[in-house]
Parts: sequence; structure tokens; C-alpha cells
Amino acid sequence: MAIETSCDETAVAIVENGRKVLANVIASQIDLHAKTGGVVPEVAAREHVLKMLPVLEEALETSSCNWDDIDAIAATKGPGLISSLIIGTETANVISCVKNKPLIPVQHISGHIYSNWLDVEEEVQFPILILTVSGGHNELYLMRSHFDFEVLGETLDDAAGEAFDKVARILGLGYPGGPAISKIALEGDSKKFNFPKAWLEKGSLDFSFSGLKTSVLNLVKKDDFNTADVAASFQEAVVEVLSEKLLMAYKQYPEVKEVHLAGGVSANKRLREVITEKFGKFAPAVKFRHPKSMSYCTDNAAMIAAAAYFKWMKEKGGFSVSNIVPIASFDILC
Repeated sequence: MAIETSCDETAVAIVENGRKVLANVIASQIDLHAKTGGVVPEVAAREHVLKMLPVLEEALETSSCNWDDIDAIAATKGPGLISSLIIGTETANVISCVKNKPLIPVQHISGHIYSNWLDVEEEVQFPILILTVSGGHNELYLMRSHFDFEVLGETLDDAAGEAFDKVARILGLGYPGGPAISKIALEGDSKKFNFPKAWLEKGSLDFSFSGLKTSVLNLVKKDDFNTADVAASFQEAVVEVLSEKLLMAYKQYPEVKEVHLAGGVSANKRLREVITEKFGKFAPAVKFRHPKSMSYCTDNAAMIAAAAYFKWMKEKGGFSVSNIVPIASFDILC
């Protein structure tokens, strides 16, 4: 069983063997935070308190499991909103103590990475090149084995998801920005505006989207524009940088057997299309994966459960009561 409360989703999942999802319950706060155009931490924390027990009960009911069936408890330890994280980690601490179950802290981004193991029956082949793209993070990883990550590139300022949210706000499209921009972009001309693409120094695998966001803002202030054209052109600029940096990384590490896309922005259909097109020429030498369900792209507990399973199996080799993590060692700030 895993608990995820890093931001504004109260989520509990029960996953078997790191792959088979028995329950993945998510209580969303999107409608609540849409009123303020973004997440208010104190409001999110209060909603977690209200939703936690109902979501836990629903997960057990949906999975047809009882507490004897649960081998271990996992929870997101960070990064995230501290007031939200506390709700999930304290809940996990109490369950671990009362039910005498091992407790597994999981780093949020590693959870997104393991979303690509959910509902997958065949063995995932290492080494893997991973592009993680969400509102708060944007990285390129080389993964040689379970929990063996090398950071190849990361954002120097705004993450792509954050840029989507801010540009959506500039265009008056509401919150969350990613789905809103993707939807209206279907009606626009992606070549109408030549927005800047930050490639940085030659060979760099880092990202920067603050300049792109500012360019959209300057355009909106000075010129007449069609919202759909701006959204489409902006999305195309983001997708081109993300996909091209991923391709650059693959050319630097040709031994890679799989390329994975993970994180909230992995739900973007245009990004999936472009990556599929660019890596199609290398098939079957390299396989492209993205989460099988849209619910595995955004914050969810199933991905945390998958990461916890593979982390525990690598570190401990199995589940036993003697390996319970003491409450004091579960530091959400680490």
C-alpha cells in the first residue's frame, strides 16, 4: 500500500509485485485550486486531512484486500509541499506502527520514473534513458539498474509543466495549464509564432523555459493574437526542446535499450507523438515507453507503490517485520 500527498492529490494505491495495480484511488483538488489559479498549500493540507481516511477505505474495498494482505506501507517523503507531505507521511507512520508493517519512504520523482512499470508484464530492459517532465521538475536520467540513476540534465529555471501553467494563466485558459493548452492548441497554427528555444551551450542536456514564458508574455502585451495559435506555437517550442534533448542524450549513450517518458507532462499527446516519430527510426533496437494509463502520469500512489517495491527488493531482498523502519528515521526533509 502506498500513500501520495506531495501536492494537491490525496492518493492511495495497492499494487502487487510492483506492477499489478489492484487499486489506485485519487481524490483530486483541481476544482478547488482552479478558483485561485494554483495550489494554496494550507488549503491543500486541509483537504488531505478530510480525504485521507475515505481514500484509504476505498482503496482497500476496491482491491478486495484486508490488512493481512498488505506486506508493507510506502509513502512519498518529498519533494513537495511540506504541509501536504506531513499528512501522508504521518498516516503511513501510524499504519506501519499499529499494523506492524515495514515502512518504505519513496522520493517523488523516482515514483514518476516507476510509473512505466505499472501494468507491464514483460521485463523492462536496462539501461534506460528517462525524461521526467512535471510542474516542479524536469530531468534527464540514465538508469542502469533499479535505483541506479545518473542525472544527465535538469532544468535551470522553470520546469516545462510550470511553464505550461504560467502561459495558460497569461492566456486566460485556467488551471491546470497543461490540458488547457493542449486542447486549444489543436485549433491553432503551431508555426504562427517562432518562440525561442533555449538549447544552451553545445551538447548541454539541461533545460530552460523561463525565456520562452517571458516571450509569450511580451507577445500578449504588445500584439494582437489568436489564443489557439499562441498555445500551439508555445507547445511546439516546448515539445521540440524536450524531444530533441532526449534524442541528443540517446546519441551520447547508444547502449540504451529503452527510452521512457514520465511525469505529469507525459500525458501530452503531442510530446508522445514527436518522441515516437523521432525514435521510430531506431526501432527495434530501442523501445519507447510512457505510462499506460493517463492516471499514472499525474501524481498518484500506484507509482509510489511500484517504486517502493523495487527499492525494497533491491535493498532488503524481501519483506519482513524485522525490517520495519523506525518512525524517527522517516524524515520527509531528506
